[in-house]
Amino acid sequence: MLIYLSRLSFGFLRRLPVVLQTEAAECGLACLVSVLGFHGFYTDLRYLRGRFSLSLKGATLADLVRFATSMNLTARAVRLDLDELVNLRLPCILHWDLNHFVVLHEVHRNHIIIMNPASGWQKIRMEEVSRCFTGVALELFPNTQFEEKQETRKIRVLPMLRGVVGLKRSLFQLLLLATVLQVFALASPFFMQWVIDHAIVSADRDLLLTLALGFGLLMIVQQLVSLLQTWAGMYLSTSLNIQWKANVFSHLMDLPISYFAKRHLGDVVSRFGSVDSIQSTLTSTFFVLVINSILAVFTLGLMYLYSPSLMAVVLVVLLIYIGIRWVAYYPLRHATEENIVHAAKQSSYFMETIRGIQTVKLFDKNTQRHAAWLNLFIDTINTGLTTQKLSALFGFANSLLFGIANILIVYFGAVSVLNGGFTVGALMAFMSYKSQFESKAGSLIDQFVQIKMLGLHAERLADIVLEETENEQNNDFSLPKNLEHFDIQIENVSFSYAENEPYILQNFSLIIKQGTAIAFAGHSGCGKSTLIQILTGSLKPESGHVLLGGHDIHALPPAFIRTWSASVMQNDVLFTGSIAENISFFDDTPNMEKIAFCAQMANIHHEIVAMPMAYETLIGDMGSALSGGQKQRIVLARALYREPKILFLDEASSHLDINNERVINDNLRQLNITKIMVAHRQETLNTADSVVYLDKVA
Repeated sequence: MLIYLSRLSFGFLRRLPVVLQTEAAECGLACLVSVLGFHGFYTDLRYLRGRFSLSLKGATLADLVRFATSMNLTARAVRLDLDELVNLRLPCILHWDLNHFVVLHEVHRNHIIIMNPASGWQKIRMEEVSRCFTGVALELFPNTQFEEKQETRKIRVLPMLRGVVGLKRSLFQLLLLATVLQVFALASPFFMQWVIDHAIVSADRDLLLTLALGFGLLMIVQQLVSLLQTWAGMYLSTSLNIQWKANVFSHLMDLPISYFAKRHLGDVVSRFGSVDSIQSTLTSTFFVLVINSILAVFTLGLMYLYSPSLMAVVLVVLLIYIGIRWVAYYPLRHATEENIVHAAKQSSYFMETIRGIQTVKLFDKNTQRHAAWLNLFIDTINTGLTTQKLSALFGFANSLLFGIANILIVYFGAVSVLNGGFTVGALMAFMSYKSQFESKAGSLIDQFVQIKMLGLHAERLADIVLEETENEQNNDFSLPKNLEHFDIQIENVSFSYAENEPYILQNFSLIIKQGTAIAFAGHSGCGKSTLIQILTGSLKPESGHVLLGGHDIHALPPAFIRTWSASVMQNDVLFTGSIAENISFFDDTPNMEKIAFCAQMANIHHEIVAMPMAYETLIGDMGSALSGGQKQRIVLARALYREPKILFLDEASSHLDINNERVINDNLRQLNITKIMVAHRQETLNTADSVVYLDKVA
């Protein structure tokens, strides 16, 4: 925890921002964002991703030099020994573990402090530095063209409330009920004061009974109003949760495939879960914060009317507590963010292990996977303990400070009573208001910190909601309803996965006539699957055009090409449900005759009907109850169910025996559709009208 507290900045020195990588291979970009922020150019990973394209291979040191130079930083790559780290201009980037980059922030005699994009702040002993540091560093400092500015795009939580149906009515109800509750709370201290100063002093039993009955009735009404407030809060919370999650999930489904290819599953799930954190904080904290703010001011005013000097004691203690929370805010934020990131990593590793359990067991790696998961889990626990320790310190400070205030108030209040400046009842009422004020003010500060922490969840959620969807990339066009023909024309298409990598395809041109069968062949890695993804609209070429029926498919939303086509890709999966549901892709009104016909075309019908439940046979997660060949044929039947004009087949028969493949190819010839295949088998290539060898023409 001390490493977080040591990173405190009081505004006199620049603070190095903690930037955690979002994609699997963007540690270099994250380091560059952090160094830019230190020098006054505040930006985020999304901005640099838009300026510099990276593949899943990540960035090299030469790439970082090029990126930094374009951002008006002077970059100086140096090779050095461990004892020369002290001579580096900090902060700088270190090459770490042969496959990673970190930011060096401080060098000490026995250790260094780094900002690791994978995990945040780390204190590394020199023995470990010697093992991890490769001897290459990159010094970065502003040149004369460098400008301090801010280039970030953030999501604002409050504007997200505008689209929620029924929000205004629910808010009004909550605020009204909360106000009534607080009025009751303000009135309750008068009961003790009047009982002591009037009923007891005058021995007035009738007044005592009247006060007891009156305030008892008030308490009953207060509890009923509290119950109504709870119900109203539940309604608002549920409404927000459903509408926000539905909107975010819809946006997530519209993101391009490349978004998911570069991220870990657990991280995407974690970022989606930030909706829950934002919603619960807003519904349980934000509105209470508003009411508590108003009531704290009123309570403070009442305390002032009783005794300005005693009120000043409480106020001074409160200001000290505010200072403590303000100083420790960024350490708490960093620790919370790292805990979320570690939890996402642990979740990803867990899901990956369960998904590949067969491979794990066959290679007898149970113990290895368990040990690796346990390390990730312990990292999660440790960062969680850091936040718990900070919270414990806050609780200690709260109890200590307000406990001291309580002693001082009792002492000075008693002195005032002895001097005749205060009645006992007034002192009791003041103590009651003081307790209310401390409770509301302490809660107010904690709730304000929670609201501030929403920025962390908003930043994580921004990685989803601020990403451009496939439809937004082409939102100026309407889809053609009919096409005169379905010829595909590929014109001078070039593509590479990143600007620093060689072209996979370069100036590639081809015409595919409607109804023909064409196969792409060539050695692995020559661009066959990449070309299929370009033709399906999943990837966009750097230059050139792909025309379907005379329309550029990349100038239109992907729904254009997908309306007329179906695909069988290498990594296609089946979903939990029946075989019939998977073939119809969970169609609301499935056509069983059509399902059976498609299964016959895929040569899987007889095997399905031989099963005890036939087409109602349930498939496990990703079709694990089926053989590889059966999965592939069901996926093919699913593609045929769409009645496509164009059928993309990427190694669609790789798990099939020669006889099954021959029967399926004979069946597909009966369909008047365009077939675009990627294959290695000669038997598959022989079924095509023409074969294009990409390693010869690309």
